Amino acid sequence: MMLSSYLSPSRHGIYYFRWSIPHTREGKRASIRISLRTRCPDRAGDLARHLASCGRILRENNALAGLRQSEIRDKVQAYFKAQLDQYLDWLDRRGLSKNALTDIREEILDHESFLEMETDFPQWLPVERFKRVMDVSDEQWNASQPRITHQLRQGRRDMLRRVLEAAERLEHYSYDDVPASAPAAPAPALPASSPLGVAVDDFIAEHSRQWAAKTTGQNRAYLNILVEYFGPDRLLAMITKQDASEVKKVLQALPASRNTKPKLKAVPLMQVIKEPGHKKIAAKTINSHIQMFKMFFDWAERHGHSPHTLFEGMKVKKDKASESERKPFTPDQARLIYTELTRNPSGLVRKDSHKWGMLLGMFTGARLNEICQLDIADVKQDGDTWFLNITDEGDDTKSVKSKAGRRKVPLHSELIRLGFLDFVDSRRNGTRLFPDYSYSANGGYGRNLGRWCNESFLPKLGIKQPGLVFHSLRHTVVTRLGQANVPEPIIQCIVGHARSGVTQEVYLREGYTLAQLKDAIDRFAIERAK
Repeated sequence: MMLSSYLSPSRHGIYYFRWSIPHTREGKRASIRISLRTRCPDRAGDLARHLASCGRILRENNALAGLRQSEIRDKVQAYFKAQLDQYLDWLDRRGLSKNALTDIREEILDHESFLEMETDFPQWLPVERFKRVMDVSDEQWNASQPRITHQLRQGRRDMLRRVLEAAERLEHYSYDDVPASAPAAPAPALPASSPLGVAVDDFIAEHSRQWAAKTTGQNRAYLNILVEYFGPDRLLAMITKQDASEVKKVLQALPASRNTKPKLKAVPLMQVIKEPGHKKIAAKTINSHIQMFKMFFDWAERHGHSPHTLFEGMKVKKDKASESERKPFTPDQARLIYTELTRNPSGLVRKDSHKWGMLLGMFTGARLNEICQLDIADVKQDGDTWFLNITDEGDDTKSVKSKAGRRKVPLHSELIRLGFLDFVDSRRNGTRLFPDYSYSANGGYGRNLGRWCNESFLPKLGIKQPGLVFHSLRHTVVTRLGQANVPEPIIQCIVGHARSGVTQEVYLREGYTLAQLKDAIDRFAIERAK
């Protein structure tokens, strides 16, 4: 019997099957060897033919998964054409610095060396970015080796040659038809980096898993300022400290009402900052933008999207405390609110939802939307302790501001004495505790109660002042608990602020017991009239 090239016996007479495998970068193994566990040549031949047939099918399928040569060249050309346009635009707008020509020449030589070695080693190649931008799957990439790596290297080399030619021309004047060919002075280094729009999308996609939907939308809006100013195709390497300083100036001129006034929404960024008669965003908001920009560039540098970080130490000084800054209610104001909510002497409280929504804010310090989105099932009991389970679990419209916002807040004894549990029982036929509060994509469920409190209830009580709003109930709880000697970490647990420090984050990760929180919340009291 004639043995095929992929079948061979061992010195013990056992037949082995050999099969060539695709070339790998390391090149350590060119074939696999499998024992067929038989000394019978006929049996070995049958098994070998079957295995060879399977191997050919796999090889053919793998080849089918690869890109055609024309497809590879089209993708490589489109990818580096876009980069070349950006580099040439950079050279035209910013001029040259000292070391670019040397760096470009050295990289071209590196690519030439790799091409001569005919290796698919991807050194100096933007493989992951190319796959993402040009929509090349991992399977297509692997099945197209080594052709696609070679084409990508050729494309990068030839693009750099064009940049080199353009950089040299910018360094000399020509007074005849022949371009100057003398060696030019060094030009700026052009490190590989990602387009701004792509990097922002990746950043948001990664962090949105930890952020609430509203936080994601807010941070996206901050970063959109960068995208609008520089354009989505601007390479991060081409954004300098001077550029960051110019962005800071734009923020300081940005109208506070840009996203709320219809006539300003459609106005381009560089035009809207010149619109007269509009209040500018506050220093706190400017710093929130800058903090997000810094966080983004720190992330981009760590993940290879950018060669540097920006916006470090660029925050502006805070505004002087203004009358509109949020503040707690005074004891007299809190007592007036409590009296009106519980006895209603002026007839201002016409809805149970308004009454209990305000009282929950007054005796728990919970945020407006946390209260208004409560389900009936979120009012729970553990032993003798009733509590609010503040969570984003349920339908997609529920949210919390942060991880620390998910918490259990014991019901204040005064709420139970006033009949809050009876109110909850009266709503058992439904799902939501306050079904008359409608959902808004911009403000969650809290818009209606917030407007009633801030625009009707407080003004009619005669205590509406700049800085006094529904959120002042939260400030009041924090302030009065602190004055009652409640430890700050316990206050943070009650109101949903993150606790910091090794002791709190590591050793007390589980937080405090409901009994401890109940004892603390009950120290809050409305002072009686003297």
